[in-house]
Amino acid sequence: MKKLILTGLALLAGLSFTSCDRGGSSDQLKIGMTVQDLSNPTWAGYCKAIQKEAEANGASMNYVSCESNVSKQITQIENFVARGMKVIIVHPADPAGIEQACKQAMAAGVKIISWDDDIKNADMRWLIDNKALGYEVGKEAAEFINSKHGGTAEVAILNYPQLPVLLARGNGIREAITELAPDAKIVAETSAINPDEGITKMETIFQSNPNVKVVACIGGGGSVGANEAAKAAGKVGPDFGVFAVDATQPELQAIKNNEAVRMSVTVTGTAGDVAKEVFGFVQKLANGEPVDARVYRELIPVTSENVDKYLNK
Repeated sequence: MKKLILTGLALLAGLSFTSCDRGGSSDQLKIGMTVQDLSNPTWAGYCKAIQKEAEANGASMNYVSCESNVSKQITQIENFVARGMKVIIVHPADPAGIEQACKQAMAAGVKIISWDDDIKNADMRWLIDNKALGYEVGKEAAEFINSKHGGTAEVAILNYPQLPVLLARGNGIREAITELAPDAKIVAETSAINPDEGITKMETIFQSNPNVKVVACIGGGGSVGANEAAKAAGKVGPDFGVFAVDATQPELQAIKNNEAVRMSVTVTGTAGDVAKEVFGFVQKLANGEPVDARVYRELIPVTSENVDKYLNK
């Protein structure tokens, strides 16, 4: 069986290192996963779900965080290959920065699936149209502005332009709000990738722009933080809304509780849905079956109307 590397976007959770190999026979499908930052609950859920799916199918999985350090991630990739991983899932801390490591892995017989980054050295890329994803967030925010504020409201955007895919997502948010709620005013735009940053950045925004009524976020980390900051500042009410991506369990619970989060887009579905699809790609490539070079994921807005389908799933 050939080896595989699966590279991708941000698997995040409150851990920096988890799960060692479970052992097994020498021909067992072994999966390694290196991600940017395990402080985002979205990616924690993905890691755990993929590990569960792998083990249910007789494979083993180990995942680690590179803490957004590309040099550390390169070392992790090299270590996974040296340890005989047949599948390595990598969310690039720097897509260009890991190209050479992936190229070397491919030369060693490793298959590469790129998760959310269209890197050159990959056999298959599992992608999000991030501009479209951001536009979906901005569209939902604009509808809220138009229905709750007559088309005029002060807006804050929590973005993360440090990564090209998230830069595109932030551009999509801005474009949708500008087009669909042209009288709204974007008064603040700053980066936030995890809940702690979301809280800190929103506290600062509320100090300088106390009339902000809408927050649009590129990810669940910022969304969770913005929700907590809004609650602490007494901002939560029918005229205040947070709109985001990831549909993490804390976000979904906030939607269910009628807190500040009004909508978050889930990509592909639940963590279980993601795990089944990803592991399916891994198995196909491992077995030499054809897989499209680029596969784009489904975008699903989650609101109070369908939150029960995804909450605690």
